[in-house]
Amino acid sequence: MTCDPADLTASDYLDGAREMAAAGRPYLAHLLAEEAARRTTDPATAAGIRASFPDPTTPRKEID
Repeated sequence: MTCDPADLTASDYLDGAREMAAAGRPYLAHLLAEEAARRTTDPATAAGIRASFPDPTTPRKEID
């Protein structure tokens, strides 16, 4: 792993997001996934990443 954040790829950030989610750190996982989405050139892929790691601080609406 590199020490320079500029050298990290979307895949690196996504791997980190998965690790943080598995460790029970949903907000950090969300932040890492957001950076992965920003570094992704395909809008559909970026949207999928964001959907997989939603912001845990955003209240969710319940639908009946």
